[in-house]
Amino acid sequence: MAPAQRLIRFSGTLRRTEAPRRPTTPPPSPPPKKLKPLSEVMAKAGFAVVEKNDYSDVSCEQCGSGERGDELLLCDKCDKGFHMKCVRPIVVRVPIGSWLCPNCSGHHRRLRSFSQKKIIDFFRIQKCGSDKKKKDKCSIISPMPSPQDARKRRRRSGSLVLQKKRRRLLPFVPTEDTSQRLKQMSSLASALTALHMEFSDDLTYMPDMAPRSANKAKFENGGMQVLSKEDSETLEQCRAMCKRGECPPLIVVFDSCEGYTVEADGQIKDMTFIAEYTGNVDYLKNREHDDCDSMMTLLLATNPSKSLVICPDKRGNIARFINGINNHTPEGRKKQNCKCVRYSVNGECRVFLVATRDIAKGERLYYDYNGYEHEYPTHHFV
Repeated sequence: MAPAQRLIRFSGTLRRTEAPRRPTTPPPSPPPKKLKPLSEVMAKAGFAVVEKNDYSDVSCEQCGSGERGDELLLCDKCDKGFHMKCVRPIVVRVPIGSWLCPNCSGHHRRLRSFSQKKIIDFFRIQKCGSDKKKKDKCSIISPMPSPQDARKRRRRSGSLVLQKKRRRLLPFVPTEDTSQRLKQMSSLASALTALHMEFSDDLTYMPDMAPRSANKAKFENGGMQVLSKEDSETLEQCRAMCKRGECPPLIVVFDSCEGYTVEADGQIKDMTFIAEYTGNVDYLKNREHDDCDSMMTLLLATNPSKSLVICPDKRGNIARFINGINNHTPEGRKKQNCKCVRYSVNGECRVFLVATRDIAKGERLYYDYNGYEHEYPTHHFV
């Protein structure tokens, strides 16, 4: 038999056994943070945006008008106002984020100096291999024979009136001074670098844009004029000169009103070939809302969806910086001294800039943007 169990009554309360606690003290508060005075912050800041409650008194620095407030841009550095169509280069759309006026952005400043070697690499000037007699040495330093000596024209029968109607293209005459030619190419290289562009003297076809097969002159609505054999020879001669570093007598300058523009650095005769308009080729339908202000018509197809444009926003040459005229005023039309002509070359569409009269040294080059469509707004052109 199991022993009887004794029950003991406990009248106290149960407690959980714990280790003795130390008295808690609040953590020390951090020392008060010292703030720099506003004068010191403003002295070290590159620029500051001062918030205003009322911009009704802001006016355009170019035209002096405060109207069309929806087109008035405020520089985030100097806080001055500019109309989108008054500033140069023209601002097509309201920019997203901060915007600086030309004076504050520093685009007019020279970015860097281009030595002869850098220019040769930048424009991919051809370097001839060593020859025993070195007769064919084609360097940017070598003197260039005149176009009249380079190619003798054959005598052709026909009346003077018939020859006048043909109006053959003339090759440009490069500057004889090699140091001045370096200066001309350096100005173009600086302008292209400022716009983050790559130099290209050819039309380029990117995978995500229009293919080369789309550039066919037979698609042109109403047909396209064919470049004659004589003019084709002139074109090839000019391209060969450019590859040797013998560029047209042109120089790129920056104007606070017009932006980058092109001046003649020598005498240019009427009907002289100036440059080919180059860049990426794309369908017009893909660029209808593009911000680039230098697109050029390449092909006006019977089917509008097949029309092509040249977009010199990533690649291009000096033609990108030749400005257009305000063709709505007589004064603007008087400034035109070259024209844009589209030709069929080996079945493909090409765009050339040709002088329409004699151009003096120091004169700026202008052509009519509305040479074909008459739809581009040029009222705001200087």
